[in-house]
Amino acid sequence: MSGDAHAACARERGGERRIAVLMEYDGTAYRGSQYQENGPTIQAELEGALKGLTGEDRRIAFAGRTDAGVHALGQVAAFDTRVRLDAAAFVRGLDHFLPPDIAVLAAREVDSRFDPRRDARSRLYRYRIAMRPVRPALDRERAWHVGRQLDVAAMARAARRLEGRHDFAAFAAPYEGRAERTLRRCEVTTAGSDLGVVMEAEAFLPHQVRRTVGPLVAVGSGRLHEDELVRLLDEARPSSAGPAAPACGLYLVSITYDGLAFGAGEGDGRDV
Repeated sequence: MSGDAHAACARERGGERRIAVLMEYDGTAYRGSQYQENGPTIQAELEGALKGLTGEDRRIAFAGRTDAGVHALGQVAAFDTRVRLDAAAFVRGLDHFLPPDIAVLAAREVDSRFDPRRDARSRLYRYRIAMRPVRPALDRERAWHVGRQLDVAAMARAARRLEGRHDFAAFAAPYEGRAERTLRRCEVTTAGSDLGVVMEAEAFLPHQVRRTVGPLVAVGSGRLHEDELVRLLDEARPSSAGPAAPACGLYLVSITYDGLAFGAGEGDGRDV
């Protein structure tokens, strides 16, 4: 953006308003979505882009925390601003200042009370597994290469038995607070030599998806019986399920809200 355009942007400042943005990113090079002092994060890059566009120092709130190496197709973030740009100009302007592995797909002005984390009604994740015997080159940081055929039917049966409201303490990192969650969807899908685990809930515990995929792969490889996996669920001993699947195969696909739609591309559930 030129200096003249930046000055014009600054002149258009008015009353405080809140903007929500829909984002996608490749998390390979980042320490996670949330700001940290010891490495690059998605939040730091977006806040830097916002300052480049508007000249404002703003803290940006994210709908969900993604760990180092985790990707997103539909992350949602929100920030306050006095700049009077329309939604399309925010998309173009932020993308101008963002690195190539982070993109803003859409923007909407929202109510000043909108909280992208607390107002979310559901979160959809997909975990991608490569079963082909030869390691992938292009997808080496975008899928977990297990290198063998898994028993997909056994994994699918085990996954379905995790659906519903349970204490998921066994399938989470150490966590203070109630570990009960309602897992609305837990499915195993296939596409060629790729396998996907799709999980949907209103909210997840820390590392819950990866600590679920790891034992499911153990079921698929014959190292764990599905009844043993369900026993872990019933016993609910904290962090007893594992090991966790690596971060590279996990994607935050979409987040849904009441009364907020970003339009084309939102929650499209595309294959990854």
